[in-house]
Amino acid sequence: MVESYSKNANHNMRRPVVKDEIVEFMRHRQEQVTGSLKELENFARKENIPIIPHETVAYFRFLMETIQPKNILEIGTAIGFSALLMAQHAPNAKITTIDRNPEMIGFAKENFDKFDNRQQITLLEGDAVDVLSTLTETYDFVFMDSAKSKYIVFLPEILKHLEVGGVVVLDDIFQGGDIAKDIMEVRRGQRTIYRGLQRLFDATLNNPGLTASLVPLGDGILMLRKNQAKIELPDVD
Repeated sequence: MVESYSKNANHNMRRPVVKDEIVEFMRHRQEQVTGSLKELENFARKENIPIIPHETVAYFRFLMETIQPKNILEIGTAIGFSALLMAQHAPNAKITTIDRNPEMIGFAKENFDKFDNRQQITLLEGDAVDVLSTLTETYDFVFMDSAKSKYIVFLPEILKHLEVGGVVVLDDIFQGGDIAKDIMEVRRGQRTIYRGLQRLFDATLNNPGLTASLVPLGDGILMLRKNQAKIELPDVD
């Protein structure tokens, strides 16, 4: 039994905002994962562990094979599904992934030992705020799938480590559609996430140093391209 994710976990990310029939079409008509990824997908579903849904999997395959990033940073490892997906479709990439959940770290280590055949993935343990400040490398692709309210907290340090022309993908940014509501319509327990994401949008969507795009896959993706060496993020507290 996996204890980190209960049946009462945040269900917003499980509520795609696209019509149900279109979601089902995307999930069943696009090429399915096989082998080790299928094994991890089945485990995640059984244990209620959130991993990227299949429509996002298909999009990531396309991104990896098109961009062919060389140095990837991931914030939020969970069981290692997305890191292994990126490794499979960007075989020349080096991948660094960060997580602080001891239970998930244990599963990820097991899965990387079994399935990271090219030894592409390095797992760093600890809070992303602390780990990011110790990094010395630059990255051309970053995937953020961790605490949604902390995206805006992590972003300044991430942009420092992102190459010009590099891409950041932030997952689950629509929160089942809550993000488009007035805050008083959002459940109290979700308002910290709501405020953090609104700050993220304020800092990025019209930032002249970034190209930003909202993509309605899964529970929503925010994509950012870094267009210049120094990015000024407004004070949005």
